[in-house]
Amino acid sequence: MALPFLRNPFRKRTENTRRCWGYEFEWTTHHITIEQSEKLKQSYDVLAEECLNRLNVISPPEKDALPRSNSQQATPLKGADVEKKEEHPLPQRDLYTLLKEHHSTDPKLSQLWEEVNTIPHWVDWAQIERGQDVFYRYGGPALTGLTYQSLLGGMGAARVVETLARTGGFSTKVARRRLFETTQHILQCTKSLESLQPGGAGHVSSIRVRLLHAAVRQRIIKLAAQRPSYYNIVEWGIPVNDMDQIATIGTFCATLIWISFPRQGIFLREREKEDYVALWRYIGYLLGTPTEHFKTAAKAKAVMESLLFNEVHPSDMSKVLANNIIHALEGQPPTYASPDMLIASARWLNGNDLADSLGLPRVSWYYWALMTGQCLFFVTLCYSYRIIPHFDRQHIARLKKIFYAVTVEAKWGLAGIETNFDFKFVPEYHTITDMGKIHEIKPRKWRSVERRNLKALVMFLGVMGIGAWASIKIVSFVVDTFW
Repeated sequence: MALPFLRNPFRKRTENTRRCWGYEFEWTTHHITIEQSEKLKQSYDVLAEECLNRLNVISPPEKDALPRSNSQQATPLKGADVEKKEEHPLPQRDLYTLLKEHHSTDPKLSQLWEEVNTIPHWVDWAQIERGQDVFYRYGGPALTGLTYQSLLGGMGAARVVETLARTGGFSTKVARRRLFETTQHILQCTKSLESLQPGGAGHVSSIRVRLLHAAVRQRIIKLAAQRPSYYNIVEWGIPVNDMDQIATIGTFCATLIWISFPRQGIFLREREKEDYVALWRYIGYLLGTPTEHFKTAAKAKAVMESLLFNEVHPSDMSKVLANNIIHALEGQPPTYASPDMLIASARWLNGNDLADSLGLPRVSWYYWALMTGQCLFFVTLCYSYRIIPHFDRQHIARLKKIFYAVTVEAKWGLAGIETNFDFKFVPEYHTITDMGKIHEIKPRKWRSVERRNLKALVMFLGVMGIGAWASIKIVSFVVDTFW
């Protein structure tokens, strides 16, 4: 198990060695320079935005549709803001259905429809299917990594956080549901090969998310045009730009492979790495993301390292959103984890340096011990199933059902209603996310995830103790017999 706060004293270091946030790597020609990154921040998915404009003409959004109150404390519109609300209509329709029905009537819509339904030459469906299996083979560590590192740790990217804050989607009131919706998209993309192929649930959801990104980008740019102080395009780049898209795909695949999994004691085989990157390269293609950076596992790793080095610089808003995620998840089903357990998870995966910069409190060594128990549990479970193909297939099939039931079907999840990724969290001048209040957690004698982790740790220590005792007895017997 790789503890994130320990530095390897045996690692060879060169003039190209870089270290940031507890992670060390060698800078190569595959890495993205600051100059390249700045260029990517000013480019974006133009086709999706052009198609959004066409769809708005075909089916104009209702002008009297009001956005959901997204911020923690929404303030009423006043004066000129009321007039500006009318100038920026809010699309609340099923944009995918509109695209499907009208793609033959407009060249741009036809171009997008043909693009997302044409399989790139580099797609190998057998490899994509193996990549889907990788997600469930290491399902527990994967969801843990996506929640506490990819999402919460990703809040350290101050520039991206400015866009997220303006949607209001990460206030304590809605962050948990936002997490479930994102998980639903991942589950739909990994459910089966058919689900990710044209017309499948994962394929359709990816196109919906792509159009949603275009709507968010368009909305923020329009608001910033009338009030430049609302969003600094020069400093932060175009909202939801190509760099942001690359970062999103990178955190879903590369960050898991080379940071989240190893820090939980899980190390993928080389083919598993290539397969998992290939899966997310195709999902990125559907989302309108430049895919060249995910051509190989080595390139994906370089992208992750570049982003960690160039982009992760936490701001005050980073602290707000990171803490809001903790507040939104504490004491909630199905794990009922305490705030300290959630913070320990974030600190274990991101390291203390980044966690401190995100304003997360320190926790006692007891919770570090529980995290050790959790990692031991995951390592035992995942590797035990992995070595026996028959059990591995059963494990994957079982987790597909469990994850969907917990995320979509359970009353504490999406309550049986799949999201269509419509434009719910609409940027407005008054929807800047603020720090949520810590709500009271009902006392529980034992929280399920913490009890499991403690049992795993005690069992491991028990086995180690028995092993040590047996070794001493054997050595004593040998010494007494021959000497």
